[in-house]
Amino acid sequence: MAAAVLSSALDLSDLRDYAFDWALVDVETSGLVARRDRVLSIAVVTIGRDGVQTGEFSTLLNPGCDPGPVHVHGLTAERLRGAPSFEQVAEQLGALLRDRVLVAHNAQFDYDFLAHEFARARTYLPVSQRLCTLALNRQVDLPVEDMKLGTLAAHYGVAQTQAHDALDDTRVLSGIFRATLREAARLGLPLPLVACPPRQDSQFAPKPPKTPCAYRNPGRLQPGGPLLQGMKIAITGETATSRAELVTRSVAAGLNMVSSVSRHTSALVTNDSASGSAKARRAIAEGVPVIDESAFLELLAGVQSGALHQAPTPEAAAPAPERVVRAPEAVVPAPRPSEPDKAASTDKPLTGQRVLVLGGTHADAVVARSRIVELGGSAAVNLSFSVTDVVVLAGGEYDRRRRRIADLGLPLHDENWLSAPTAVRSDEDEAADEQRDEQKDEQKSAAARPSAPRVLPRGGVIDLPAPPSGTPAPPWHVTASWVPQDHSEIDVVAFALDEDEQVTFDEDFVFYGAPENPAGTVRLLTDGPAEQTITIDLASLPPASRKVVIAAAIDGEATFGDVGAVQVAAAPDDSAAALALATMDAATTERSLLLAEIYRRGSVWRFRAVGQGHDHGLGDLARGYGVAVDD
Repeated sequence: MAAAVLSSALDLSDLRDYAFDWALVDVETSGLVARRDRVLSIAVVTIGRDGVQTGEFSTLLNPGCDPGPVHVHGLTAERLRGAPSFEQVAEQLGALLRDRVLVAHNAQFDYDFLAHEFARARTYLPVSQRLCTLALNRQVDLPVEDMKLGTLAAHYGVAQTQAHDALDDTRVLSGIFRATLREAARLGLPLPLVACPPRQDSQFAPKPPKTPCAYRNPGRLQPGGPLLQGMKIAITGETATSRAELVTRSVAAGLNMVSSVSRHTSALVTNDSASGSAKARRAIAEGVPVIDESAFLELLAGVQSGALHQAPTPEAAAPAPERVVRAPEAVVPAPRPSEPDKAASTDKPLTGQRVLVLGGTHADAVVARSRIVELGGSAAVNLSFSVTDVVVLAGGEYDRRRRRIADLGLPLHDENWLSAPTAVRSDEDEAADEQRDEQKDEQKSAAARPSAPRVLPRGGVIDLPAPPSGTPAPPWHVTASWVPQDHSEIDVVAFALDEDEQVTFDEDFVFYGAPENPAGTVRLLTDGPAEQTITIDLASLPPASRKVVIAAAIDGEATFGDVGAVQVAAAPDDSAAALALATMDAATTERSLLLAEIYRRGSVWRFRAVGQGHDHGLGDLARGYGVAVDD
């Protein structure tokens, strides 16, 4: 009976542009780290190109380990005892998934867990594409409180009977998926399909996590002076003592061993200062002290105490006001939970409106989007259901989205509207505003919807709210999105930096080839060809990590002037509403772009919208943060 209901509900026969064979998947797991934790249950519903359900499978799995948070998934060791192992069902699962697009809510999570489980079973996950319904609904941009499965189910009228049950969640997902495809079709959105395995291949045998140095960098080695704990030491060339022993002894003494030389390096150890190595050349250019191996070993025997990194405590006093080197209006103070948000001015004419710009030269579009933000609005990058107005510049009348915009009944304006936007609102617009106001009055007794995200200008800063006392802090998600590109590929990357704005070790550079740092506190998620996310577990970052920089780089000869606007959103968790939103589009010839940074300020973490571009590529950007990159 359930299969018949689903077949009817998932009729996709009229959505020919979205005709694929689908495999809708949900897993319950013993934890959140795919390389460590295990799958406890899995459900798969397969759908044909005509929208008819062709199969359904679900099973509990015995992971052979502790099942983890039973209070979340309800799967006790007793319930799992006697269930098959993943290896025993791998062949059957593979047959269901083969030649289908894997669909899941937060698809990278499910994909990574399945990839690890198939690898443990000494086989491979036969999936060549995946689609995330979370990413697709972010593109549609519905007027909902968040993007959780239950919230979307309620919005689309899909019945949910048992949350965190793999089979029920998959059946709910099927209803959400069908409805979301129809909304995406109304907007003419391309599906955010991700090729699998992606370039950020799962690391089935990751290296043991490295330990960040516990001491602050005291500066450079002084002539005749001792080594101090926390000094950054690099080694180059051949050494009589094995490199591994030198590093081990140095780390045990409290030194910070680095793999590249920068202006923050305390000393370079080499037996041939004229070797011409990249480290030796950089040391000479930066004036870094150079000592030989024997001198270093002598100093190593008497390393003196250094200053420990101080981890901020919840009881710490509020930080002193920050000196911000930019126009005063660029700094946006954080809202206070118990008070009205005074910083978000409600008397600006475009407050609460989201405006899409069509056509124009790159420079003209940049000016228009900047003006929208000045007027209190939010500049949209793509067409979605949150767009309230459209500004048409020269050539915008030929944009392929015009027909969709007309179908949605969105008001169209020319560039002059941005001079006095409130003066030309139509009677229909006013009537719609009155209707919305009436609806808000009717909903006063209902749970309040979160406020719209804070729109930050370039350089804008906002404090990140701390979780309630006793509540685990969720990882922050910084998502970058752009208009889909045909001839270039954009990579979002992150650097976890110390007080010198250098990586502690190369593995704190997170990119497509290494999608998480050793501790798993900073991760890259690929949600589609035009959207990537950096997640940051602020509660677990070591005290040495003072800042995480999020950037984007273009692979190839294109520039960000060709790409256009890049939207950056910061949200507390993957399905939560965004707290802050910024649009970066002032780039012209730049091939790398600093998007945002999250940094410590006393006991508070802050988010800053940066928007600083560089003409060089990803390699030079990484070298600037102390990453050893081959020439």
